[in-house]
Amino acid sequence: MSLSHRVARLPAKLRRLARSLTAGQANPDDAWAARQLEQGEWRVYLGMDARDREHALRVAHALLLACPDASAELLAAALLHDCGKQLRPYRVWERVATGLIPGRLARYLPIGALWVRGRHPELGARLLRAAAARERVASLVERHHMPGEDHEAALLHRYDNLE
Repeated sequence: MSLSHRVARLPAKLRRLARSLTAGQANPDDAWAARQLEQGEWRVYLGMDARDREHALRVAHALLLACPDASAELLAAALLHDCGKQLRPYRVWERVATGLIPGRLARYLPIGALWVRGRHPELGARLLRAAAARERVASLVERHHMPGEDHEAALLHRYDNLE
């Protein structure tokens, strides 16, 4: 990713960071999310921090606005793409610190919140599979940072980065 692209994304990243300082600031539309998810997926979704649920809803709505024919599995994956982060709740300073370190670098730092941030796609996919989620949803969550040739995973990656 080019430096100009990273700089262009900075305002959105700063807005997201400001919204994520306290859980009380979050107001996710959980009722809408419930209509998109199957039972096991819903249980995993409810385990997520309210700030992550609100972010996931913004990603899902942006994706749906841009791609009105998006599959049900892609929408569910958008709602669950950060579910692996629930395995270790973040303290406020960790939310700030992990937001400043690129995700691809965090994968190689075996330190608490950084490790979870770097590994959350795989961790989330495991949670979803254990909850009997749709396999396609788990696969999209697992690939959302490294989509390869998967068009839907690439869409999820794009709209997650825009948010």
